[in-house]
Amino acid sequence: MSLYYKIMKNEELAELFKYCSPRSIMVITWYGKLKTLYCPITVKVKNDVGNLSIGNLVKVDAIKLSDTSVTVFIINNKAYYYYHFDILTHLL
Repeated sequence: MSLYYKIMKNEELAELFKYCSPRSIMVITWYGKLKTLYCPITVKVKNDVGNLSIGNLVKVDAIKLSDTSVTVFIINNKAYYYYHFDILTHLL
């Protein structure tokens, strides 16, 4: 994905970002259903990262993309890569 992101033209990026929001994310549930979650989203910490400890439940305030097109969660005004967390679709 990041290679494709790097070679996209500005017009293509603008078209893509028309459908993106820093306040929501679309996920597929364990039951195969597509669901839109809106911030604040509850996530469970999978790895010790920053001031966050494994097992803690935290709220995602916003969702962004890094310059390499990796999803980033904004938690307490700090940016963390998505793969440090499990998204909990049943805790809204």
